[in-house]
Amino acid sequence: MSVPKLPLSGITVVSLEQAVAAPYATRQLADLGARVIKVERPGGGDFARRYDTTVHGHSSYFVWLNRSKESLTLDLKDPRGLEILHRLLDDADVFVQNLAPGAVDRLGLDTDTLTERWPRLIPCTISGYGTDGPWADRKSYDLLVQCQTGLVSLTGTPQETARVGISVADIAAGMYAYNGVLTALYTRATTGTAHPVEVSLFEALAEWMGQPANYTRYGGSQPPRLGTQHATIAPYGTFRSADGKDVLFSIQNEREWAVLCAEFLGDPELTADPRFATGSDRVAHREELNAVVAERCARSDAEEILKDLEDIGIACAGVNDIAAFLDNPVLAARGRWREVGVPGATVQALLPPADLAGLPARMDPVPAVGEHTDAILTGLGHSHDDIEALRADGVV
Repeated sequence: MSVPKLPLSGITVVSLEQAVAAPYATRQLADLGARVIKVERPGGGDFARRYDTTVHGHSSYFVWLNRSKESLTLDLKDPRGLEILHRLLDDADVFVQNLAPGAVDRLGLDTDTLTERWPRLIPCTISGYGTDGPWADRKSYDLLVQCQTGLVSLTGTPQETARVGISVADIAAGMYAYNGVLTALYTRATTGTAHPVEVSLFEALAEWMGQPANYTRYGGSQPPRLGTQHATIAPYGTFRSADGKDVLFSIQNEREWAVLCAEFLGDPELTADPRFATGSDRVAHREELNAVVAERCARSDAEEILKDLEDIGIACAGVNDIAAFLDNPVLAARGRWREVGVPGATVQALLPPADLAGLPARMDPVPAVGEHTDAILTGLGHSHDDIEALRADGVV
């Protein structure tokens, strides 16, 4: 039985990438069948390889972000290394980079130069704050952007702010870069024109801040910081059960509110209480409402509360730790886990979220530093002796 051709088979991506945002974008392109050549520094490679050593001696970040790629080591400050990169770009469709501000300009790999020399190439630049403007030269990391966009001011408790527990700015930028590249590939295929793609961490996360931005601009104050409670919907948050566990549930409309009052809280007359008559009323009187809900939840164990809420059609959940998430029955029953190779071992990885009916997921190994250097250089016409000479000089 033949294996179906993946959507991006035949597309070559060359990436000068590090950390999270660009590797996330290119891993998703690799998931769809693109050949992704990850250019790394000789010796250590992408510094994300050393963020931690928890996955069979490898970084949890790197294993997540770099499956199905080829690793080529090049010293781009050496003219021979830069010439090898140029030869790769001769046949590439996409060039992705998220180096520090100014780095690609010094290498002669800025967007204007790339588009002039390789008109069919789609350059994709991922920066902190954009390639122009007052902060173009600033370095940027995920938490800095969480702070600059105001996200941290929304996250935590009334007493203390908190960062979002994953690299949300990097992930947002990687997703938009991936979408932008797909759009550019489609546009090139239909019009013949290759459009450069630019994404910044700041502007990617700024897009995600749309609701609190509207709320603040037109409401006069920003949403309050309420821990697990929702700032503009009530009841919506966690409540403590009789056995000391937290249970979360959400009321989205007046029909659900009436059902909750009658079937769970045991007081259908609450719907007529002027403090709780509308969604805005319930938010304004959140403390009184939460006291009523908390008293009811304190009479039952978490498992019983969840069953009661599910039976009446109210969305609810227990508050999982990561170990419980890993054992989630939905992931197991839907076959979402796959084995992926890492140097010296295998790991469990989740399939890409978007299923394309009839097309298998590509889940190839995570590369060691420079694992594909010899094969790539051989494909460019270098002999064994050439490669060994380059290696002896530290070019690869």
